[in-house]
Amino acid sequence: MISIDPSSLSERDNYKFLIGSVIPRPIAWVTTQTESGIVNAAPFSYFNIVTANPPMLSISVQRKNGKKKDTARNAKRAGEFVVHIADEMNVEFMNQTAVSLGPEESEIDFSGLHLMPSEIVSIPAIAEARIRMECLLESSVTLGGTKEEPACDLLIGKVVRFHIEDELYSQGRIDAQKLQPVSRLAGMNYAKLGEIFSLERP
Repeated sequence: MISIDPSSLSERDNYKFLIGSVIPRPIAWVTTQTESGIVNAAPFSYFNIVTANPPMLSISVQRKNGKKKDTARNAKRAGEFVVHIADEMNVEFMNQTAVSLGPEESEIDFSGLHLMPSEIVSIPAIAEARIRMECLLESSVTLGGTKEEPACDLLIGKVVRFHIEDELYSQGRIDAQKLQPVSRLAGMNYAKLGEIFSLERP
């Protein structure tokens, strides 16, 4: 095996190894809202479960040259956001929301998506998403980089409401094959669910 010291590499080279190795990555499709009421939407693949007691999610929002992105800034200010799950039916819309717009421009408008009100939080949700999770910001942690130029904002969200489309829900579970989730690989590549198999734990 090749042995590589990450401290000898550039940030870009470390990035390539990470996104090429940690695959597939689920995608958090997040809506937040500016103080003036503009709804921002963006996808993030540095995303996972933290705990189920209470249900919490983690989303790492990478900074550019130390500058905080709209999602992290809006979530920190409002203390809430909505996470949607990207699937084969909405992946094209999701990709459109990765566009780089100013904070007072809406990716929702740009991509032709529709909004709907949330039940608990004040942040609107994406109507085209078949799974939505309303979240309260539990914690926001600045990590990596330098003191002058941090690398990311790690958002921990506590889920206060699940919304699941009827056809995906069965006896307290979500049917993954009906959901048809998409995940992130490296570069411009995505993956579908693929074959499912089971292993009995020892």
